[in-house]
Amino acid sequence: MCRWFAYISPEEPCLLSDVLITPANSISKQCSEHYLPQLLPHGEEKELDDAPDKLLRMRNSLLNMDGLGVAWYTDTAADYSSPLSGPRPALYKSQSPPFNDFNFRSLCSNTESKCVFAHIRATSGSVVTQVNSHPFVFGRHTFMHNGVVSNFSDIRRDLTDLLSFDAYCNVLGTTDSEHVAALYLTNLTHHGTKDTWEKEYTIEQMRAALIKTVIEVLELQHKKLGAKAAPNSLNLCATDGKKIVAIRFRNHESQQPPSLYWSEFAGRTLNHKYPGKPDDDSVNQEATKEAEEHGRHTIVASEPTTHDINEWHLINRNCALLVDEFGTETEVPIHYDAKFNAVDPTA
Repeated sequence: MCRWFAYISPEEPCLLSDVLITPANSISKQCSEHYLPQLLPHGEEKELDDAPDKLLRMRNSLLNMDGLGVAWYTDTAADYSSPLSGPRPALYKSQSPPFNDFNFRSLCSNTESKCVFAHIRATSGSVVTQVNSHPFVFGRHTFMHNGVVSNFSDIRRDLTDLLSFDAYCNVLGTTDSEHVAALYLTNLTHHGTKDTWEKEYTIEQMRAALIKTVIEVLELQHKKLGAKAAPNSLNLCATDGKKIVAIRFRNHESQQPPSLYWSEFAGRTLNHKYPGKPDDDSVNQEATKEAEEHGRHTIVASEPTTHDINEWHLINRNCALLVDEFGTETEVPIHYDAKFNAVDPTA
């Protein structure tokens, strides 16, 4: 399945190459190798063939090489345009695997940001093309997904009927994920026009809009397919450059959603200005700052990007992680009607 990585901080920028390329388990290397503490036994994280969980083997045995994308927030647009204020996303997408993309590597080596979204795609059936790569941008808001909206072709037309006109027009590709992103913006802005995409919303408004989006997808599937609906894997993440809402969700009675972790410490280990290295316990001889100088930050990622298991928390099944503008993290359960739980036909 896909992999994604999100970094956000109210004060501490990261160098993109530090978090996306350099670590041994950076998202750039998760095309083919995986590290899944608490889901696979410690020390056996790469031994997928022996994993007893069939769903875990299936999700992580695929090569994620169907496109990459990165969005990073910068104040540049606001500095040159008086109607704008605050950070706005810059966006780069490619069909190339990350280590074959010279432009991606050069960009990451020379760009810093306080908010970064990165995504490596494994298609669930739609065309491999740049517009189908995540993240998806709507004004100041950015969105990405790991997983699949089950039976998407069956509900696609009904789902588009729920979208605001401007959100529908902003869907450039064919993926289930971009349609879900458009539905999220429709709910966040209460069917607002394109100008409402430039507004800030509270962390609670973002959470409510994302959960409403998930429930609406489940309702469409239940209405259209009834007992034939299959479970969804919806690891979704949205940001406005200052706040993040991420969910780890699967509408099944017992199956786990795809992996999703968060950390309030790993950014310091990844940043080569500070002591410590992401791949071992050695001291970073190039460090120019003390560890305690690093600002508050949060990373949310499909897989840990440092090998210190103590730096990472596995987000609980069917829960949302909220990170507000001050960097405060809160994990809350997602409540939904159990009638929407589906049966996995492959189990």
